[in-house]
Amino acid sequence: MTDIIVIGGGHAGCEAALACARMGMETVLLTLNIESIALMPCNPSIGGTGKGHLVREVDALGGEMGLAADDVTLQSRMLNTSKGPAVHSLRCQADKRAYQSRMLSALFSQEHLTIRQGECAEILVHAGKVTGVRNVDGEILPCRAAVLCTGVYLKSRIIIGETSWEGGPQGLLGANRLSENLRDLGFEVRRFKTGTPARIDGRSIDFSRMDEQVGDEPITPFSFLTDRKLKNTKKCYLTWTNSETHRIIQENLHRAPMFTGAITGVGARYCPSIETKIVRFADKDRHQIFIEPEGQDHPEWYAQGLSTSMPQDVQWKMYRSIKGLENCVLTRLAYAIEYDCINPTALSASLGALEVEGLFFAGQINGTSGYEEAAAQGILAGINASQYVREREMVVLSRDEAYIGVLCDDLTTKGTDEPYRMMTSRAEFRLLLRQDNADLRLTALSHSLGLAGDERMFRAERKAREAAEIIHILESEGRIRELKKPEARLDMEGFSPDSVREAEITIKYEGYLDKEKAQVAKMRAMENRLLRRDTPYLEMSALRLEARQKLAAQKPRSLGQASRIPGVSPADISVLMVWLMRNEHAETMEGKR
Repeated sequence: MTDIIVIGGGHAGCEAALACARMGMETVLLTLNIESIALMPCNPSIGGTGKGHLVREVDALGGEMGLAADDVTLQSRMLNTSKGPAVHSLRCQADKRAYQSRMLSALFSQEHLTIRQGECAEILVHAGKVTGVRNVDGEILPCRAAVLCTGVYLKSRIIIGETSWEGGPQGLLGANRLSENLRDLGFEVRRFKTGTPARIDGRSIDFSRMDEQVGDEPITPFSFLTDRKLKNTKKCYLTWTNSETHRIIQENLHRAPMFTGAITGVGARYCPSIETKIVRFADKDRHQIFIEPEGQDHPEWYAQGLSTSMPQDVQWKMYRSIKGLENCVLTRLAYAIEYDCINPTALSASLGALEVEGLFFAGQINGTSGYEEAAAQGILAGINASQYVREREMVVLSRDEAYIGVLCDDLTTKGTDEPYRMMTSRAEFRLLLRQDNADLRLTALSHSLGLAGDERMFRAERKAREAAEIIHILESEGRIRELKKPEARLDMEGFSPDSVREAEITIKYEGYLDKEKAQVAKMRAMENRLLRRDTPYLEMSALRLEARQKLAAQKPRSLGQASRIPGVSPADISVLMVWLMRNEHAETMEGKR
């Protein structure tokens, strides 16, 4: 019998399926179209500010995204290097077709994993537990758990100007049956929107009129297992919108679906369309446009910053008004896509449904945006689906353990009213959650679960041991104070660069790290005050009505999580603390009888 069915083959589905199979679960990956597995329908890049942290954490947990990205890198840069190490974020331009091929190879060669093409129409539930899925053709696939990773395909609709049609990204089909089933199971289904720029025939671009953007040398790989030297094989280019671009857009706003009401889904505030930017930032006379390659030998180029759903004729005029694109040929028009997703507050921090046992959700169905956010949720959902089948404790990453923990806590505790995007500013403990120490934070956990291999564990232990040894040597030589100077750099022979870097950061930022650790201790005191799922919130008259309703609906696992639920005030937390103390005292007295 199949243990786990993963529905959807995007970045969440790939990581979820691989995690389940690597943990020994008999797993089926059910996807609408095998050709669309690991598709990059938007920017062919991996990483970025905050997102690079997630990729590193997925890798430390034994995931595939970092390894695959390293194998298909066209250009790589470390962002935010003028700032402190807490916000350094790796980003690479990837070969989109090669990435798909690389991920397909990993999936089809994975033991315990079967790939199936088909559309899921219904999650079968009996006595509150998942028992299988039913496809649109009536086929029933029994299973013990399911992970929904449907991306932007649920009742998806493409919008270009006055034209719209049902369908998924890049001309693929959507999935139109599952949304109603989710409503029947009690989930609140919402409508979100995202978009993508047009693609341009590289032969029609005048790169000489643009500014070259070169990659870093040497390249920092995403995966902690990558030892070989990576190469930059492609350049990116920078150009700008101008007054003519803005005039064309402004004169056609009456035809823009974003402003006519044709688009009802909520879009991402942090990734607006070009027409939204022109309106929202009317004082700016130009906006950056990055022209980026889609592949090593791929003829199309991506125009980052020119996402739009304007009509076709407007798109041609708009693109051709930009320096270097005067004669550009649009191979694929820009479009907006609307899709269904759920309210993620219906989930626990394990990404499991609160009211349906054995049902897990990951990726854009949870209201997030981005490949990296999807992959991060996918590996955690896969881990916990496996734990559920094995009847073991759920894995919940806290906000001080991982950006994945921040992501999942934000989603399941606060919810989101727009596509959620990870940023370093969302994490309270950024210095502790650096991308360079993701291996030290997460590998031991993953190894104990049977996901991360022995080689990963060996490397993480060696790095920690060498960093400690370096610090001991410097202390014995009296060089610690000298190294704390901002301009000082540590150079130690006989140790790996990663170990030296870990030691240097530990020394330079010792005071700040200690402050964050003290804050973590206070937060954990709240997190350790656990709340039972059957806590009678609705009966607590001392709580405000809104707090009673919110707490009863979300069933927080701890006092700390309860304090982060919107609508629950500090006064409500005080009431809960009193209730907890009284309850604990009553249980203690009962135990003495």
